[in-house]
Amino acid sequence: MTTAQATAHDPEARGVRLVAVLLVLTVVSGLIDAVSYLGLGRVFTANMTGNVVVLGFAAAGAPGFSVLHTATSLVCFLLGAATGGRVAARLGSGSRRRWARLTLAAEALLVGVSAAVALIRPGTTGTVYALIALTAYAMGLRNATVRRLGVSDLTTTVLTMTLTGLAAESRLGDGTGHRSPRRTASAIAMLAGAFLGAWLVLHHGLGVPLLVAALASAVLALTASGRE
Repeated sequence: MTTAQATAHDPEARGVRLVAVLLVLTVVSGLIDAVSYLGLGRVFTANMTGNVVVLGFAAAGAPGFSVLHTATSLVCFLLGAATGGRVAARLGSGSRRRWARLTLAAEALLVGVSAAVALIRPGTTGTVYALIALTAYAMGLRNATVRRLGVSDLTTTVLTMTLTGLAAESRLGDGTGHRSPRRTASAIAMLAGAFLGAWLVLHHGLGVPLLVAALASAVLALTASGRE
C-alpha cells in the first residue's frame, strides 16, 4: 500500500493538519483578545499571562482596569480548562481528530453565543460580563485541549516562550533555527488576529469579530485532522 493509499484509509489523516489548525486558532486568539481588551474594559480572555498582570494593575487601583472583570475572566478560564481536562481524560487516548473536532465545535458554539449577545444587546453591563465569561470559558477549554495535544511551539494564546525559543535557538543564538518557521508563523498569526480584531472592533463593534472567530472555529471543527 502506498503512502497516499494509507492516508486515504486513515481517518486521522483526513482534513487540515493540526499545525495549520493551531495557527488559525492563534489568529482567533488575537481576535478574541482584541474584543476583550478594547471592548470589555481592558481585560484579556485568551491571554491569561496578561490577565494576571492586569489583575495586579486593577487591584492597585490603576484607572481603566476592573478587578471584577479580570477576576471573572480568570475564574471562567479556569473552569473551561478544568472542563477541558475532564474531556481530555475521557477522549485523549482515542481519536485525536474526533477529540479536536468536538472541542472546536464547543468553542464555536460558545463564541457564537457571545457574538449573538453582543449583536442583540450591545453596551449593557450584563453583556460585558456575558462576553467575558463565554469567551474566557471557551479559551480555557481550548487551551486544555491544545496542551494535551502537545504540538510544539503552538500554544495558540501565549507567545513568550515561542519568541524566546525563536531567538535563543536561532543561528544568532545557540541553535540551528530549524523550528524558526513554525515559531515565526505563530507570532505572525497572533499579530494578524490582533490587527484584524482591533480593526473590526473599531469599525463594526464587538459582535462582528466574535462572529468571525466563531465561524473560523466552526470551519476547523468540520475539517481538522488528527495529524500534525
